[in-house]
Amino acid sequence: MSGDPENPEHPERAAVAALADDFVADLREWLAIPSIGTDPAHHEDVARSAEWLAAALRRDGWPDVRVWSGSGALPAVFACLPAADPDAPVVLVYGHHDVQPVDPVEQWRYPPFEGTLVGEELFGRGASDDKGQVAMHLLGVKAHLAALRADHPSVTIKLFVEGEEESGSPNLARLLDDHRADLACDLVVFTDTPLYARDAPTVCTGQRGIYGAEVVLTGGTADVHSGRAGGSVPNPATAVARLVAALHDDQGRVLLPGFYADVIEPTDAERADYAALPFDRDVWLANSGGAQTEAGEAGWSTLERVWVRPTAEVNGILGGYAGPGLKTIVPARAAVKLSFRLVPDQRPDRIAAALREFVAAHTPPGLSAEIIPRGDGAPPYAMPVDHPAVRAVKEALEGAFEQPVRFSRTGGSGPAALLRTGLGVPVVYLGATLPDDRIHAPNERVVVPLLLRGAEAAARLWRLLPERLS
Repeated sequence: MSGDPENPEHPERAAVAALADDFVADLREWLAIPSIGTDPAHHEDVARSAEWLAAALRRDGWPDVRVWSGSGALPAVFACLPAADPDAPVVLVYGHHDVQPVDPVEQWRYPPFEGTLVGEELFGRGASDDKGQVAMHLLGVKAHLAALRADHPSVTIKLFVEGEEESGSPNLARLLDDHRADLACDLVVFTDTPLYARDAPTVCTGQRGIYGAEVVLTGGTADVHSGRAGGSVPNPATAVARLVAALHDDQGRVLLPGFYADVIEPTDAERADYAALPFDRDVWLANSGGAQTEAGEAGWSTLERVWVRPTAEVNGILGGYAGPGLKTIVPARAAVKLSFRLVPDQRPDRIAAALREFVAAHTPPGLSAEIIPRGDGAPPYAMPVDHPAVRAVKEALEGAFEQPVRFSRTGGSGPAALLRTGLGVPVVYLGATLPDDRIHAPNERVVVPLLLRGAEAAARLWRLLPERLS
């Protein structure tokens, strides 16, 4: 990453460099707040985190800053910084300030809530997901104003940072509905997404959706001695094993009825970008739980399987005796936990219906089946690569990283589709973290120079958008 920070051709870079030390100090202070949204014992810390962010925004000169709480929702932060031109586009930056638990804490090299800076890496829960990226965008706003030598940005910037993303955003739809006028915008910029690699920056254009459920097969009221009834009554564990085996064909395709009916395949241009990204098979396998080999749907690369193909995964199988030694029984019940990653234009409700049909067809006589959904799921989301806002993000990143930027997607799920539906505007992604930042795991970290480049890209984006959204 070359380029002179003092070069007048890079005013955003110069501004980011001047603010970098204060940025790191502020982020470390924010990371010290253990805002674990999934743990009720830390809900007061989530409230402290929201108040910390609100105070930081007021200090930075945002004139309208509010903390939204109540009705059972953990606090969210809203802020607005208007453009000088009342007709300028309105852009909403979305992120979250709640974080995952830190267990097992003994595996952390540094305390998870101190924000330990080691060389270029900042360690701490939330450093990458998502406090670091929210802070990156706040730095981008300050750098944009400094580069303009102005008090108002080129676009009206709104900030919406929720406190329940790690819990599945259970109150997000209600927040969008209750605060529709405040959140009204022309575009959403979604912060919570990585680059492909440090030396291969990318624009993420989509996330997969998800649907999860537990299938329970029951044959009786109690386990029975296998010598008395084995081979003469249906075995729920055997039936679950057969159901699991029937999920895929020998080409790795999912066999739920109509599973691929709504799938939109990536364009040739997207597939060409994916193929051009550097891919080290051994490194990828090592970072995938130490897997021994790749597997999946035939005809697709590993990256394509993760980003743009739907999946059915067995998350756990339960049933019968699992203790030490042998217990000769026919279990009364058995279950399998399943999750489905979805791609555009699949819908969780249609996958749920397909699962019901599949289970009915694979439940033997004498067994009853129950399907227990794990929430409503989340729809997938993707943006066309030729959308003007996506092209603006690409240009902003190329200016900041001074190299070509390709397109990518991410295999995980998030609330982008809900934001798109709830606000009725496109959602684009601008993040600057890495897939190996160990989010949700011990030793989460973020690479500080990447956050600084991301802030520069955000600052450039605010300058580009008035023309691109006109």
